Amino acid sequence: MPYVSNEEVKAAVEDRAGSQPAQGRIAKIFDSDLFHSFLRSKVTVAAAIGTAILFLLSFLAPWVAPHNPFDLATISILDARVPPVWMEYSDPRFFLGTDDQGRDLLSAIFYGMRISLIVGFCSVIAAAVLGISLGLVAGYMGGRVDAVIMRIADVQLTFPAILIALLIDGIAAGIFGGIDREIFAFYILIVSLALSFWVQYARTVRGSTMVEKNKEYVQAARVIGIPSIIIMARHILPNVMGPVMVIATINLALAIVTEATLSFLGVGMPPTQPSLGTLIAIGNDFLYSGEWWIAIFPGLALALLVLNVNLLGDWLRDALNPKLR
Repeated sequence: MPYVSNEEVKAAVEDRAGSQPAQGRIAKIFDSDLFHSFLRSKVTVAAAIGTAILFLLSFLAPWVAPHNPFDLATISILDARVPPVWMEYSDPRFFLGTDDQGRDLLSAIFYGMRISLIVGFCSVIAAAVLGISLGLVAGYMGGRVDAVIMRIADVQLTFPAILIALLIDGIAAGIFGGIDREIFAFYILIVSLALSFWVQYARTVRGSTMVEKNKEYVQAARVIGIPSIIIMARHILPNVMGPVMVIATINLALAIVTEATLSFLGVGMPPTQPSLGTLIAIGNDFLYSGEWWIAIFPGLALALLVLNVNLLGDWLRDALNPKLR
């Protein structure tokens, strides 16, 4: 039997992987159990379609919105508090009416939803990176490192996420007290939300890492001298990402709601860069004076967005649960 070197075997494997057509890999996705589980649930399909529509409307707001609510040259205070088109004294230019500054409410919802989604995505990514890193280190290293990280997590779990976000926002306000807060409001909000949600990722990844590190492939990697950081990043991390994806999907909805709550309380996005929570806060001042549409329509948009994302998160949690297969 002729001798075959490791380099030749590796090259043959890479050639075989590269020779597989892209259509074959795409076909595997459509033939997977996860995709068929998705198609079997009509509620999940409807939620996915609704989420995709809302995402497109928000991120394509500069092109699909009837007006630009940030263009001061096109905003007139004379158009303030105009009711929706189906009510008396309406204006056909403003389908859902206007707010107290004369901004088209439909356009403001599109732009505000985009800000809410960007804050939600950025905070979830930041929380996931922090939580996954600490969870991997705690689960793999164990001992005092694990004890310190988990005690910090336990202390943070005793406080509600909204309280932690308010605390961080207050600290940031004290640090940047002499600077215009609107400049840093976006970044402060992301940091506040990220530091509020990292614990869930850390605890989940730690538990999965403690299981994975005792398996044979990790022990074999240790024997041949692979550094610990490489083992955690290349070998353990891919095997613990399933639960993380579920947490990230559900936390996206929580981050959007928390951001809306902070903005409603006046410590989130400023009125000059309104998110859905800011629009609801603005409309709340006019809710009892008859201009109900200023608060109701942004509130409905927020509820619809969070509902669709939550439905997708619930499906993903059930689909990735081996006990329910």
